[in-house]
Amino acid sequence: MAVALITGSTGLIGSAAAYRFEALGYDVWGVDNDARSAFFGPEASTEQMRSSLERDLRNYRHFDLDVRDRADMEKLVADAGSDLTLVIHAAAQPSHDWSALEPLTDFAVNAVGTVNVLEAVRRHAPGAAFIFTSTNKVYGDTPNQLPFVEHEKRYDLSPEHEWFDGIPESMSIDRSTHSPFGVSKAAADLMVQEYGRYFGMRTGIFRGGCLTGPGHAGAELHGFLAYLMKCTVTGKPYTVHGYQGKQVRDNIHAADLVSAFEHFARRPKSAAVYNIGGGREVNCSMLEAIDLCEQVSGCELTWSYSDANRVGDHQWWIGDLSRFRSDYPEWALRFDIRGILVDIFEANAEKWSETAEA
Repeated sequence: MAVALITGSTGLIGSAAAYRFEALGYDVWGVDNDARSAFFGPEASTEQMRSSLERDLRNYRHFDLDVRDRADMEKLVADAGSDLTLVIHAAAQPSHDWSALEPLTDFAVNAVGTVNVLEAVRRHAPGAAFIFTSTNKVYGDTPNQLPFVEHEKRYDLSPEHEWFDGIPESMSIDRSTHSPFGVSKAAADLMVQEYGRYFGMRTGIFRGGCLTGPGHAGAELHGFLAYLMKCTVTGKPYTVHGYQGKQVRDNIHAADLVSAFEHFARRPKSAAVYNIGGGREVNCSMLEAIDLCEQVSGCELTWSYSDANRVGDHQWWIGDLSRFRSDYPEWALRFDIRGILVDIFEANAEKWSETAEA
């Protein structure tokens, strides 16, 4: 049976991919060592998701390994050999802010870990489709140079602007402030492209906006919508950082992103780069997200405002999805912002409330 290797398999995207591709008939080999709990504390642990995967999926095997260990990655991929037909590399240190606390760890996980997996696949399963979860942070703060118009609850571009429908992949990644996270992911992003161009591997780079969904173990430093809803439900105070709360993000539900992965896996290309997210259809500002969380949950969020913007943060991000849609016109978004928040709330509200009361 064909094997799909998923790194970061107990995280938001990895777990959604594990459920999807196991249902499609793959043997799924998941790699995850619950590093999120080390990065963000016990509340961000994904051990519960590991238990769910092992319980629910008959054809799932878990490997408690670290992508930074080159020998372990080499042996794992060699064991799969020619049966390995798909790799989804989602393991990462995912926080813009945390990366500044430990840049060496961030770079080792995001950049070196990616090369370890790539090289193992090149040596032992070069025909496998390789999907990499990159990030819009590879562009640094270049988007902040755009001529935004200020509205009551958001910044936006004028409808006449050439990028009103979203920022394209042609935006420069140079001469900007990224955060160490943005740099480590950019290094990995470029290497995945290079293994496609130089070595002829079939690689797809997905530069995501905000990735979200009910399986997100949201924490203060990562997981915007999930953590915002969690604070709204539990009464935990939330801090909005900068831009008057009018900063805009596009958001994509994990199920919609994994659907894009499925389309790529069926017809993989080499060194393909895609901005992927909610685009012009699915986006919100911080203020708009707060309003929606309160409407969906029936609770009032306790929040405060800090004038300090996060270093290298985007004032506005909506990605242009046209390149991916041109290559895979059958793909479509299923979840809007309200649908995403309803899904997060219904899946987690009871659990969050019980934890808060304990």
